[in-house]
Amino acid sequence: MHDFEYEAPGSLDNAIQLLAKHNGSAKPLAGGTDLIDHIRTRRATPDIVVDIKQVPELNALEVTADGLRLGAAVPCYRIYENETIAADYTALADSCRIIGGIQVQSRASVGGNLCNSGPAADSIPALIALGATAVIAGPNSARDVPVEDFCTAPGQNVLQPGELLVELKFPPRPPRSGSHYRRFIPRNEMDIAVVGVGAAVELDEKCETFVSARIALAAVAPTPLFVADVGNQLAGQPVNDDSFKQAAQTARDSISPIDDMRGTKEFRLHLTAVLTERVLKMAVERAKAKNAS
Repeated sequence: MHDFEYEAPGSLDNAIQLLAKHNGSAKPLAGGTDLIDHIRTRRATPDIVVDIKQVPELNALEVTADGLRLGAAVPCYRIYENETIAADYTALADSCRIIGGIQVQSRASVGGNLCNSGPAADSIPALIALGATAVIAGPNSARDVPVEDFCTAPGQNVLQPGELLVELKFPPRPPRSGSHYRRFIPRNEMDIAVVGVGAAVELDEKCETFVSARIALAAVAPTPLFVADVGNQLAGQPVNDDSFKQAAQTARDSISPIDDMRGTKEFRLHLTAVLTERVLKMAVERAKAKNAS
């Protein structure tokens, strides 16, 4: 195990000062479910670990008329146990329920999952589909970055030395909207997606036509992938099997996956089409159910 110093600041300013002072040799700790393993195996060798779980802003969890605020350190179980999030931001709850087991979910955070920036991360397609924005604070200024632009390469993102992801902001969900996240894994012992799909849809007043849709994919590109073409294609189209199948084909055509130990390129292409169709159908079912209630 690599030796490191440990600090647990109680304010956002102090946390940012510590990160900036060490200029890239510090690592923030939210849940630590990835970070501690990386330190143990020396994939990460920080001089100092800054525990951010005591920072109030990073523990924010509230849904208002302006949307959802989700602090970067909020653990998964608090998200899926929140009834409003489970009803209105369902894809987010879906992803949080399958990140590891109960013990991991009591520690792991969506903010940490995003900052780990894995191509197969389960929460990121849901964040993208729901239109989340990352709120980043640093020693000199704060900035907002759409989640679809946050990851830049496997394990890399837009955060600069000294910067910290504070929270994720989601717009309010419109009426007659629904969302879903689903993945395929090769077996229960390998809890990493071969393909993951997140979708969010909005339907018209009769629930017969797509008003809008957002689709994002995991494990099919170097970073989680926002497929804007699918949403553009579905907008204004009838809610029927032909629309679902065309959207699935567009999603498949948008990727160039690789072979690896979890699946072949051909298998990922097939799965992307199958899961996109299924996830869209579930998102539509949820939108219709919300409209009927």
